[in-house]
Amino acid sequence: LVLIQPNHPGAMTLGALGFFPLELPVILLALMAVSGRGRVLRVVLVTLLVAGAVLKAADLAMFSAFGRPFDLVTDLPLILSGWELGRGALGVGLAVLAGFGGAVILGALIAALWWATGVWTGFGLRWAGAVALVFAGLAMADGLRAVQLPGAAFTTRLALERVEAVRRTLDDLARFELAAEQDPYTGREALFGRLGGRDVRIVFVESYGRASFDVPAYAETHLATLRGAEGPLLQAGLAVRSGWLTSPISGGQSWLAHGTLASGLRIDGQSRYGAMLASPRRTLFHLAREAGYRTVAVAPGITRDWPEGQRLGFGRIHAAGDLGYRGPAFDWVTVPDQFTLAAADRLMAAVEGPSLAQITLLSSHAPWVPVPRMLPWDSLGDGSGFAAQVEGGETPESVWSDTALIQDAYRRSIDYALQAVTADAARPRARPPLTIVLGDHQPAPFVAQGASRDVPVHLIGPPEVLALFDGWGWTPGFVPDADLAAWPMESFRDRFLDAVSPAAPG
Repeated sequence: LVLIQPNHPGAMTLGALGFFPLELPVILLALMAVSGRGRVLRVVLVTLLVAGAVLKAADLAMFSAFGRPFDLVTDLPLILSGWELGRGALGVGLAVLAGFGGAVILGALIAALWWATGVWTGFGLRWAGAVALVFAGLAMADGLRAVQLPGAAFTTRLALERVEAVRRTLDDLARFELAAEQDPYTGREALFGRLGGRDVRIVFVESYGRASFDVPAYAETHLATLRGAEGPLLQAGLAVRSGWLTSPISGGQSWLAHGTLASGLRIDGQSRYGAMLASPRRTLFHLAREAGYRTVAVAPGITRDWPEGQRLGFGRIHAAGDLGYRGPAFDWVTVPDQFTLAAADRLMAAVEGPSLAQITLLSSHAPWVPVPRMLPWDSLGDGSGFAAQVEGGETPESVWSDTALIQDAYRRSIDYALQAVTADAARPRARPPLTIVLGDHQPAPFVAQGASRDVPVHLIGPPEVLALFDGWGWTPGFVPDADLAAWPMESFRDRFLDAVSPAAPG
């Protein structure tokens, strides 16, 4: 069973039970060949088989959540993140119970494999060693894809592919580090000059992706909200244009998308993120500071020290505890989006001079329950009024047992986030900022119901400001044309700087 264990949700079928692993006869005959003297071989085999089973389980989890396999080089830090999300979604008790259950299963697997290998060492066939060598050669040949055999050495092939993947990752990281040392905007003057000192806000809507437009069950709600928001913005003297960006990720790890947009480099793993932070590469926020802008992060998801913030170019960081929120958490979500946006307005009003702010919203983060509801802006106070929405509301335990319920919770949470963002943009301001609203990534594949990594991006501001982006060819309004070409998210930084800055000399 360990050898035929699938590593992808799509392979979890009854047909997998009919799969014949070519490694099996190799293992069995090798055990028979060493007879009762095979303790060292048994230790090696059990270790390798357990490692393979754990790797396949990690692949299964990563494909389900992020639509990609587990990366041995970059994904180990996600174990802690997964624990924290599980604790928030299931509660500490159930999360501990799940962890204990996993440990019991792992222990039982080790014991079962040790027992089984011991049984086979008792047969002691003299010719087993020679036959084992023959089957080993066949298994390796299939693993290397040199020949096609009636069975398959899937586990061997997977192991060889992971060794090659580690090599590719390390080579890719070396190339990335070289690219991060080069910046076409080094020494460029008058950046942001065409904005005339206007404030800029970059608002990330968590898990807001193309699914909101392409999946009928989501589109019916989300498109109505977006189209309904265009009128109030027009009355406020604002225009909207929309396009598509292709995120480097899906399902999670939002900070990689944030880093991609800011740095102009594709950051699809933790190693690249660390390399970008350690490099001389300057983000939008570094460049804005050099142009006289105050750079601010409004980050309700930050509850601990965040040294990366300064390295990203933020001069001021307003974490969860700095927003003045005294209401209850919505499960994993520390601050509902409407309050975050109101707090951002209040905090930004105290900033002297033009500002570039990144505002990261959380309400549409998994587990997507309980879903907040909009309150009158003038009655938000310290957020205590949200308490009634949490008391007796949905819990992850009541929703996460059914895929349809999860998808519906996602639909409602994104709709709330869109209501909050669009209503905030339409609020009267003496000098409205240029607001860039975008998704960070698609939700997990079983929620997104598609493989696309595209996310919508909206520009909101006075018509004369949006005229700077005429050359982009984006769609007026909140609904981008379905056939409009998506840009890689990493291309946004340079395109944006070119649009809002005077042409470089020469």
